[in-house]
Amino acid sequence: MLWVSNDTCALGPYRADLVETYWRWEQDPALLVGYGRQTPESLEARTEGMAHQLRGGNPRFTVYDLTSGEPVPAGVTTLLPDDSVRTAEYVIMLAPEARGRGLGTQATRLTLDYAFHITNLRMVWLKVLAPNKPGIRAYEKAGFHTVGALRQAGYWLGQVCDEIIMDAIADDFTVPSVISPLLGK
Repeated sequence: MLWVSNDTCALGPYRADLVETYWRWEQDPALLVGYGRQTPESLEARTEGMAHQLRGGNPRFTVYDLTSGEPVPAGVTTLLPDDSVRTAEYVIMLAPEARGRGLGTQATRLTLDYAFHITNLRMVWLKVLAPNKPGIRAYEKAGFHTVGALRQAGYWLGQVCDEIIMDAIADDFTVPSVISPLLGK
């Protein structure tokens, strides 16, 4: 089941049957570095974490690559909302084989579209390690803007680095919505 899509990417439900796939992606060294995490996680711990995530109310999506004709799971996006102020933190994880083809930008745009038009958030923010230039470019293409930095808050390849804070607000979301037409707008 695909909830929203464009020509190359779709978002669908976060799926318990994909826990081993998600776990495999999360063990990729580039992802560990990008998240600033130093240790891999066991499949058992990930399965337990997945059960907790499925019980939670945070919007989580499986990202599907549509470029081959058949939907292929390629990542996960997550919104971690603060309902009291109508904002959310954004997190994305892409499979190693899905990176570098614009899929992250498309998945981020679809998630922002959902955030602003379904959950009625007014702002979505994220943190990204400063040396992650491809990630920063993808976020900018999707509609995020740099708003600050947490100095020396992260590590990249064993070196201290800044974490860049970026945000996107509903008023600035000018990408054509795929959700609005579904609602007759």
